[in-house]
Amino acid sequence: MSHLFTPAAFPLDHLAERAGAAGRGSAPALHLREGTLNHNQLRQRVAMLAGWLAHKVPGKGARVASWAAKGELTCLLPLAAARAGLVHVPINPLLKRAQAAHILADSGATLLIGTPARLATLEPGDLTAPCAVIGEDEALLQATSAGRTLGPSAGDPADLAAILYTSGSTGRPKGVMLSHANLWLGAMSVAHYLGSAEDDVTLAVLPLSFDYGQNQLLSTWYAGGSVAPLDFLFPKDVVKACARHRVTTLAAVPPLWVQLTETDWPAEARASLRRLTNSGGALTLELVRRLRGMFPDARLFPMYGLTEAFRSTYLDPSLVDAHPTSMGTAIPFAEILVVDETGDIVADGEEGELVHCGPLVAQGYWQDAARTAERFKPAPAASRYGGMAVFSGDRVRRDADGLLYFAGRRDAMIKSAGNRISPQEIEETVLASGLAAEAVALGVPDARLGQAVHLVVRGDPAGGEALAQRLRRDLPNFMQPQMIHWREAMPLNPNGKIDRTALQAQLNKEHGA
Repeated sequence: MSHLFTPAAFPLDHLAERAGAAGRGSAPALHLREGTLNHNQLRQRVAMLAGWLAHKVPGKGARVASWAAKGELTCLLPLAAARAGLVHVPINPLLKRAQAAHILADSGATLLIGTPARLATLEPGDLTAPCAVIGEDEALLQATSAGRTLGPSAGDPADLAAILYTSGSTGRPKGVMLSHANLWLGAMSVAHYLGSAEDDVTLAVLPLSFDYGQNQLLSTWYAGGSVAPLDFLFPKDVVKACARHRVTTLAAVPPLWVQLTETDWPAEARASLRRLTNSGGALTLELVRRLRGMFPDARLFPMYGLTEAFRSTYLDPSLVDAHPTSMGTAIPFAEILVVDETGDIVADGEEGELVHCGPLVAQGYWQDAARTAERFKPAPAASRYGGMAVFSGDRVRRDADGLLYFAGRRDAMIKSAGNRISPQEIEETVLASGLAAEAVALGVPDARLGQAVHLVVRGDPAGGEALAQRLRRDLPNFMQPQMIHWREAMPLNPNGKIDRTALQAQLNKEHGA
């Protein structure tokens, strides 16, 4: 498949029809605690949930948010909301109420479906717009008992289907607008280059609020395979699930791979694995060696992506041993350019900015024209796709064989355990506590996390425990600083601003990075 050939896209909910149309309606589609749904049952459940949603939330384009762990509801909503003409807004279940409240207010969600425990944490004022709230079990019960069904939609593939919230280097999370075509072609692209098949079983361990996590569902169903969603507490839970479901495809981020390689894998857990996929951070040479040694019969797919363009590159498994640090080349339907400050293509071996062009590029940031204009710009003149492109901010190099290599980021975003973390969001939470006069959040290289969050504050160290408690209350676990460093004064640059570069160098030196 040519990377510059773009087939027709369809409304996203048509994924629920593909396996049945191919005569595989009775094959497994979704493995749940309560039992397994086949593709015919998946199609029927999507139709019922879509019918209930269309009645509950009339109005094309209205936003429906979900804030729940993995289960039937969270797996079906991407397709059911799309069929009902609505826009799905999945909220990471790891987020605390303050972050969830921001997403609800920013998206203007008119319905929130979640687990009762999470819904109970919401406080007066968190729902700033008219927004109905319902528990996930009650929603499924109502959808089942209502008896309303909707058949496949006939919407425009260019219509908005989902808003995925992602952190940047500044400010609160912003909503990336994804169309039906973005998600359909993303599913098709990944299913193609992974070589996914009808008998594949994907273990969905990543949050479904991430583009990478949601694609676990969509690409597997596109290929006619089945998905086993898993919320795990310990790495051994992943191993047990691989054995129980005879998993063929396992996707993870580097910190989870580290934990999994430190866990005992009995033969029955490894036997069915065909492919391992990685994104959310680069694999180290040591980690590649360990994965190849533990799973010699599984193909390893290192991948690179950004929510604004879904996935950009992958490294063919046949090249992993010879080029373990490469990002690879463009995935199908993506055009990847490396440009200089003027937008011209750089020479082989020179560093430039990675620019993603083509039909996987999102529609911008929800109700944020300013930040959209900073990242989404007309494609460079050399692009064969043209249109709008995503300027990633990532610095890369291309070798003479066309393989790409990561060089660094232009912004201060922290990437820890596969999560994109805004330093400003942490800093604002610290300052709002009144326990520090100044605050800087930085990412320090860490063998297990990729980067660990470190917090440098100016204030009275006597308030250290109170500050830690406040952060535990207001920020999700993955944003918690590994260490808090108290300073009597902050280093300043010539412009009188806090010298973040100097602080970064100090912390790197102190921690041997």
